[in-house]
Amino acid sequence: MADTLEKNSACPSAAKKEASPGGLSMLESSIQENREDGQVMFEDSVFAGYLQDGLNSLRLEESLTDVNLHVQGQSFQCHRVVLAAASHYFRAMFCNDLREKHEENVNLKGLDADTMRILLEYTYTSKVTITKDNVQRMLEAASLFQFPRIVDTCASYLAEALHPENCVGILHLADAHSLNSLKARVHAYIIQNFSQVVEHEEILELPADVLVNLLQHDDLGVTEEEQVFDVVIRWVRAREDERLALLPRILAHVRLPLLDPWYFVERVEGDPLIRQCAEVFPLLQEARVYHLSGKEVISERTKPRVREFQSEVFMIIGGCTKEEKFVSEVTCLDPLRRSRLEVSKLPNTEMESENENKKWVEFACVTFRNEVYISGGKETLHDVWKYNASLNKWIQIEYLGTGRWRHKMAVVGGKVYALGGFDGTQRLNSVEAYDPFHNCWTEAAPLMLSVSSFSAASYDKCIFVIGGGPNGKLATNNMQCFDSLSNKWSLKCPMPTEAKCTNAVTFKDAIFVVGGAMKALYSYSPLEDSWTLIIQLGCERASCGIAACNNKLFITGGRDDKNEVIATVLCWNPEAKKLTEECVLPRGVSHHGSVTLRKSYTHIRRITPGTATG
Repeated sequence: MADTLEKNSACPSAAKKEASPGGLSMLESSIQENREDGQVMFEDSVFAGYLQDGLNSLRLEESLTDVNLHVQGQSFQCHRVVLAAASHYFRAMFCNDLREKHEENVNLKGLDADTMRILLEYTYTSKVTITKDNVQRMLEAASLFQFPRIVDTCASYLAEALHPENCVGILHLADAHSLNSLKARVHAYIIQNFSQVVEHEEILELPADVLVNLLQHDDLGVTEEEQVFDVVIRWVRAREDERLALLPRILAHVRLPLLDPWYFVERVEGDPLIRQCAEVFPLLQEARVYHLSGKEVISERTKPRVREFQSEVFMIIGGCTKEEKFVSEVTCLDPLRRSRLEVSKLPNTEMESENENKKWVEFACVTFRNEVYISGGKETLHDVWKYNASLNKWIQIEYLGTGRWRHKMAVVGGKVYALGGFDGTQRLNSVEAYDPFHNCWTEAAPLMLSVSSFSAASYDKCIFVIGGGPNGKLATNNMQCFDSLSNKWSLKCPMPTEAKCTNAVTFKDAIFVVGGAMKALYSYSPLEDSWTLIIQLGCERASCGIAACNNKLFITGGRDDKNEVIATVLCWNPEAKKLTEECVLPRGVSHHGSVTLRKSYTHIRRITPGTATG
């Protein structure tokens, strides 16, 4: 025997060939040899299978079984030790001081006999067949009796079987069994396929919290917001008595301003549920203001969804570079998709004769009813044009009565106002109002103080003219307020510092001002008539632009304290209270316009974002 062991030790390969009783190949097992003490460790990788087969044979023969599981009147002979080893549920039952520990017969509830049979097959053979007919029962039983690998298998099966008709039911299952990974998968599926999911009645069974969570997503899979409103009304009507009180909360996540105006009047304002719920009236009023007055971005509800083939973009219009070259291009940036979009050049900048080309600088611009209006300018004193986003074209409208530059425009009460500025000789206090229906300008009440290079923005029924350069003084901190209903001006709380070459934008319930030598972003509250310092910028950004887009503020270009043009775009996130650098423009630019509008991807194409070229 010793000689044989020495020979086998000296020739391990021979030992491998001679071992493996029953003709098993040693490729399925392993031998670890310790040459120092002559020991050999043999690991039989297939023995566990033989052991499991043996235990299953004993179960089928009802040999050595010690417990009967009774389910729906059927009895299953089993081995306590096997059940306890396979399931934490049975381990707790048979290994703790519970009465089942010693009882021969155990009644089980919460599953049917067929499911129990499948679970026992898995316990003794490691095999289970999941089908569309048994997957729900198997998931519930495996979750109850704590077979985690079957739970995972059922969850994977359901994730691959998602369909618009069953996804809400699968979401309920995932939630009931705390399957967070499956829940996330189903949520993503519903968001992506929302238009198809809402065609099935299961959508009406969603809990309110889940519905709100879905409607909040910018990438909700709808091509028009009307689909979202329709499903909300259907959801409320499905259980009107208990859900009507939830309508204001749910409707707050429908982007009513993006509805077609006809649909809004006929289907929304005319709906009996809407008419009897006074709490939703502020939401209706917000949509009316957006539809009728072309007001600037004011809320989460004015932001287009990604799938609508529209984007909320901001446009950087004209201006001049560091070499005092005038820019004829319009840079259109989509921050949500992080892309640059092609837009028509400014009007009269591509004429056959170079002498006929116009240079757009120190003009004014504003968004009105999703069209961009530009007026005046150093070389375009009386010109007024509007940009139609659908046609991607500039259209000339009636000339200004008074030629002006370094002025501003604002929208209030369904009219566009041109305010103050400089005519080449003196600063102006004149104000003109444009009526788009009659395509004409009329005189409005003049400013209290003649100013140029100021900032302006509208809020509610008022226009605010902020700072600027007055006659006989470098800059002022005066805040002039125009009430469009009374056609009168008054003074409000002055800004924290005297400043000109600033720009302003209305965002939610405040007016944000940046630029000049302030080196900071400020906000003004019209409701409280007070100013707040938002954040220090660290350097000047005179004659920069500012636009509200996708519920963030974007500060574009400008000139620093060394009079160098700036090519960066800063982004202020009011929720995170963080200022970051969003991107770099194709060139540094100042004295430009910056506005926000919605643009359709059916009329524009993506182009590669540029880098700074000066």
